Amino acid sequence: MGETKRCGSAERNTRETSVKVELCLDGTGERDIDTGIGFLDHMMVLLAEHGNFDITCKATGDLHVDAHHTTEDIGLALGMAFSEAVGDKKGIARYGTVRLPMQESLVTVSLDLSGRPFLAYDVNFQSAKVGDFDVELVEEFFQAFTSTSHVTMHIDQERGWNAHHLAEAVFKAAARALRAAVSKNPGTGDRVPSSKGVL
Repeated sequence: MGETKRCGSAERNTRETSVKVELCLDGTGERDIDTGIGFLDHMMVLLAEHGNFDITCKATGDLHVDAHHTTEDIGLALGMAFSEAVGDKKGIARYGTVRLPMQESLVTVSLDLSGRPFLAYDVNFQSAKVGDFDVELVEEFFQAFTSTSHVTMHIDQERGWNAHHLAEAVFKAAARALRAAVSKNPGTGDRVPSSKGVL
C-alpha cells in the first residue's frame, strides 16, 4: 500500500466570484483549469506542470469589470487548498529556493512553509499588460496565495524585460520551490522540521 496522497480543496463564493479548487501535492501535473482568464489559465498550467501538482480550478467572476477579483480569489482558494493538503508538515523539507531562467528573464523564488504568511515581491514589469492581462495581478495572486497558505515567499527579479517571459519565470520558479518544500526529507523522518515542534 502506498502513502495516502496529500490533497486539499477549497471553494470561495462572493458577489463577485465563484471559485472551486482541488489540489494534490503528490501528483503528476494533471490539470483541469478554466478561470475565464486566458493568461491566468496558462500560469496555472505552469504551476501544475512544474510543481508536479494535480490541479483542478474552475472559476467565474466579474470579468466585465476586470480580472482583479477573480485572480485574487483564485489565489486565496489555492492557498487554502494548499494549506489543507500539506497538513501537519511532518517529514517535509520545509524550504525551497529556485533560480530560474526564461530566456532573457531570471527570477529567484525562496520560500518557507513556516506558518507565517509573508510576501516580498521585487519584480518590475516594463509593460502593464500581457495581452489583456494586467501584470500587476501577478503580485495580487501571490499575495492572496501566501495569506491563506501561510507561506513566507520572496520573489526577486534579477533581470528580464519581456513581460510574458518574466511572468512565466515567476510562476515556474514558485512551482518548483513549492515542490521542493513539500517534498519528503528522509532525514526529518516523521518529525515537523522546526525546533518548536510545530509549524
